[in-house]
Amino acid sequence: MDGQDFADRSQLKPAVVLTGTAKEGSAAPPIGLVDIGVSDGAYLFRVALPGVRKDQSKVKCEIQRDGKVHIEGVITGVGVPKESSAVFQMKVQQLCPPGPFSISFNLPGPVDPRLSSPTFRPDGILEVVVMKRRTPPTDGGLPP
Repeated sequence: MDGQDFADRSQLKPAVVLTGTAKEGSAAPPIGLVDIGVSDGAYLFRVALPGVRKDQSKVKCEIQRDGKVHIEGVITGVGVPKESSAVFQMKVQQLCPPGPFSISFNLPGPVDPRLSSPTFRPDGILEVVVMKRRTPPTDGGLPP
C-alpha cells in the first residue's frame, strides 16, 4: 500500500461517538460499528444496531448537509418468552442492556439529505444511501 492509498483510507475512517446504552455495551455484540462506502455520486453507510427491533423501536437518523450523521433509538428490554410465565433473573448479560442510545459520525463530504434512502435490514443493520451534494458548475468567472 503506498502513501496515497493510506491517506485515502484514513480519511474514510469516521470518528464515531457513542452515548447511553451503546457506550455501556462493551461485552455485547458491538452496537454502532460503522462502514462507509463511496461512489462518484453517493455515500453508503451501514450501522450495526443489534438488539434494536424495527417493529418496537423508534430509530431516528438525521443527516445534515455537511455530512454529519446522528442516529438515536432505544434498545428494548427482553421480555418473558411467550410460552412461559416464569420470571428470569439473568446470570450472564452478553447482550447490550436496554435503554436509549445515540451514534454520531461524519461522512467524508457534504450531502443532499433530501436524497437518501434508509433501509433497516432484518439482521439489525441500518443501511443508508445518500447522494453527494452537487456543486454548481463554475463558468470560469465570465460575467453573465
